[in-house]
Amino acid sequence: MIRITQLKLSINHTPEELSQKIRKELRLKNEGFTYEIVKQSLDCRHKEDKKFVYTVDVSLQDKNQESKIFRRVHNNNIMLTRKKEYTFPSPGEEKLKYPPVIVGSGPAGIFCAWYLAKAGYRPLVLERGEEAHVRQKTVENFWKNGVLDPDSNVQFGEGGAGTFSDGKLNTLVKDPSGRNHEVLKRFVQAGAPSEIIYQQKPHLCTDVLVGVVETLRHEIEEMGGEFQFRSKVTDLFFENSQLKEIEINGEKRIPAQVCVLAVGHSARDSFFMFEKKGIYMEPKSFAVGVRMEHPQSMINLALYGEEENEKLGAAAYKVTHTCENGRGVYSFCMCPGGYVVNASSEPEMLAVNGMSYQARDSRNANSALIVSVTPADFPEEGPLGGVAFQRNLERAAWKAGNGKVPVQLFEDYQKHKPSTRLKDVEPCIKGACVPGDVRSIFPKEIGDSIEEGVLAFGKKIKGFDRPDAVLSGVESRTSSPVRIVRDKDSLEANYEGIYPCGEGAGYAGGITSAAMDGIKVAEAVSKKFRNLSI
Repeated sequence: MIRITQLKLSINHTPEELSQKIRKELRLKNEGFTYEIVKQSLDCRHKEDKKFVYTVDVSLQDKNQESKIFRRVHNNNIMLTRKKEYTFPSPGEEKLKYPPVIVGSGPAGIFCAWYLAKAGYRPLVLERGEEAHVRQKTVENFWKNGVLDPDSNVQFGEGGAGTFSDGKLNTLVKDPSGRNHEVLKRFVQAGAPSEIIYQQKPHLCTDVLVGVVETLRHEIEEMGGEFQFRSKVTDLFFENSQLKEIEINGEKRIPAQVCVLAVGHSARDSFFMFEKKGIYMEPKSFAVGVRMEHPQSMINLALYGEEENEKLGAAAYKVTHTCENGRGVYSFCMCPGGYVVNASSEPEMLAVNGMSYQARDSRNANSALIVSVTPADFPEEGPLGGVAFQRNLERAAWKAGNGKVPVQLFEDYQKHKPSTRLKDVEPCIKGACVPGDVRSIFPKEIGDSIEEGVLAFGKKIKGFDRPDAVLSGVESRTSSPVRIVRDKDSLEANYEGIYPCGEGAGYAGGITSAAMDGIKVAEAVSKKFRNLSI
């Protein structure tokens, strides 16, 4: 097939105009062809003349003509290419007595389970939280009434933490094996919009994700897999450095040879259990900060040159700044037309996150503005020092809002004084909130870095540093504070049969990369063991 890059058309173009553009670029006459959009991005550098930019793969009806046409066009944006299909490895030789156990049903766990089920391994998925549709009601009750379930909340339950987020699917992971495209394709087959395959910034928001993850679960079950909800792994038992048994809910034990640890970035009780059992872990850098809200119309105007455009939807931004103190501050998990959510998972501790529905029609845009932290910042040495750091901030956030999400005007944040009332920017928050002193949550260097970052971003996006913009805190769950060490070839930990996986284990950063790592671990299990049907 022939690949064409840098195809630019008006944002109001029709499919016929794209087809005509392809025909013109390839200098085709009557030759029949089909095309597939590989990538679509938006060029807003000239706000009065915004363009969609495409990469397309073109297949001629007469395949023999493709090389001839390529030779005659002489265009650096046109090349011959071949589609590489993803292939799952054949089963290994070692006998598998028991189904592989997967701990956690976030994207890493679900995708690991799906590919193992497809290959005949009949995986058992243990999830401490609830099924997605039940979990959704539990979370909404928490936001409405403040009743926290430590095992089923924004962080835990079917779909993982990404279920209550903007559901971004873009990733910077380079993967020549094709796992990235495989993940997106699997989402589409489970009910996601087909556009996510080629969009520059694809997303699946919370109202779509619930249905998608439940469809994936049903597919796994139909292929021989099993799910057990409200089933927290509380202990692991080894013999001669090999996995022998898994304890569930402090009482039930099951035999196991393979255990995939896809526990998510907030499974702190699990991390402590792993440390007690002697599973090698190391502290990891991550980032902490606040959520900042602006009117979405203001962001649209700054980036699109107009307050609203149905074709483009809500505008998204990405900003970075290196502070004078050497710290990096940057936007993270930006939610156009979204909500700040109370994302707490432990009593008397408070954490926030961002979430959008598919329509992205909230009046506000919000994003995490976060500052990099390293083990040198942690109050304790050892692999769990980052957990202690997170908990200290979350306790301070809880106190700052008396159990509610504390919010502060940016002008008050600059003056180091608590907010007592808000102004034109009205918070869009899931869960109770109260004006207070968000800055007091942070050590001085981090608090100062956030202020410097906001002022720097105000020079890039008009109005970003407006006095009445609303900050809330604390954003502390950006990524896992630990890495569970695994062998780069076998992907096993220092105990045979233990496979650290996904974001919680420190090998991913987002929905797509976690799902890709889930597939990668499934491949490692398959390469080693025979499936249960052999």
